[in-house]
Amino acid sequence: MKIIVAIAFILIIASLGSALFFMMKDKGKSDRTVKALAMRVGFSITLFILVLVAYHFGLIQPTGIR
Repeated sequence: MKIIVAIAFILIIASLGSALFFMMKDKGKSDRTVKALAMRVGFSITLFILVLVAYHFGLIQPTGIR
C-alpha cells in the first residue's frame, strides 16, 4: 500500500510540474495547463478514495498521534 500511495504522490507532483511547464511555455494560448491541473485533481481524488477503501477493508490501520 505504501508503494501505491508513493506512486500516486509522484503522479500528482508530476502533473503539477507539467502544468507549470505548459503555463510558462504556452503563455495561455492552449488548454494543456487546464488538462494537466484537471489530471492532478483526478489523481488526488482517486488517492483519497483509495485510502478510504483500503481503511474500510482493513489494508491500513490508523496509528494515532504519538
